[in-house]
Amino acid sequence: MTDFFVRNGMLYDWAWTLATIIGILVIALPLMLAVAMVIYAERKIWAAIALRRGPNVVGPWGLLQSFADGLKVFLKETIVPSSANKGLFLLAPIITFTTALIVWAVVPFDVGVVLTDINVGLLYILAASSLGVYGVIIAGWASNSKYPFFSAMRAAAQMVSYEVALGFVIICVVLYAGSFNLTAIVMAQQGNVLGLFNGFGFNPLLFPMAVVFLISSMAETFRTPFDLVEAESELVAGHQTEYSSMSFALFWLGEYANVILMCALNAILFWGGFLPPLNIDLIPWFDIPGILWLFLKMSIFFFIFGWVKATVPRYRYDQLMRLGWKVFLPLSLLFVVLISGWLMLTRYGVPA
Repeated sequence: MTDFFVRNGMLYDWAWTLATIIGILVIALPLMLAVAMVIYAERKIWAAIALRRGPNVVGPWGLLQSFADGLKVFLKETIVPSSANKGLFLLAPIITFTTALIVWAVVPFDVGVVLTDINVGLLYILAASSLGVYGVIIAGWASNSKYPFFSAMRAAAQMVSYEVALGFVIICVVLYAGSFNLTAIVMAQQGNVLGLFNGFGFNPLLFPMAVVFLISSMAETFRTPFDLVEAESELVAGHQTEYSSMSFALFWLGEYANVILMCALNAILFWGGFLPPLNIDLIPWFDIPGILWLFLKMSIFFFIFGWVKATVPRYRYDQLMRLGWKVFLPLSLLFVVLISGWLMLTRYGVPA
């Protein structure tokens, strides 16, 4: 896009700036629309599982329900508790929302269809997404209320617990792909198993890590059964208890943007991303745009997220910590050793 503007007489610096702004808007605006639609879709999933109808009044088939909710929240008054730290109180939802958006800069939707195709894209995602917990912690502390503060402490412990396991799972993927670049990771999955399947998840050595990553991604986004951060039966609404109006909406938008991101990462790291599932030329798989394959896989994972939320009861806090430290951490560390040894024997030909 920068070259297009330069060819039409624009200076390179201005062309690069304008192209970057357009690229950001092309990702951010559809993402906001997607958040509204996935909230509607999730409510429909919950309703179907509970044998209810779900949103069906506002707009055709209830499609405009999320926009009506957004308008309602926008028109409400922003209330700041008198004993809260006002600056930090208002900063917290901005941090949560911003960190949920900046991660999308390196997500590839197809070959070359990415805002910034950097070599360390996976590290960037791990670093940027881990900043989101600061929004929760700051909101809990600045509210000057006991329930948000308990929520902030839980969020800090939960984030650390599952990011360790996530880090080791990512090491397994990087070992197999040989790169931190997300596009390179997707392309390394082409024909990975018997030349037929596109995806590390079809590999028996990496399938357990795909399961660990899926469950850990639910814990990272504070989704059921790991939603101890905003357990309404214990903490009212957790770190969001004192928030209203658009500050509350920013938390909501950031949460669902993170959920969509985790669905995308599950698809990209383990299930071929924008590649079709089968590496067979007899069927015109590759004629279908890669972005549609990615969206289809993300939709499947989002359905799993909603399905789990509607059916699985919440963990106790000790169960949550046990799963992170006593199950996922040693399991992921074991598979780092196994995968490293397997690659040394088969790819690099080093004798045992």
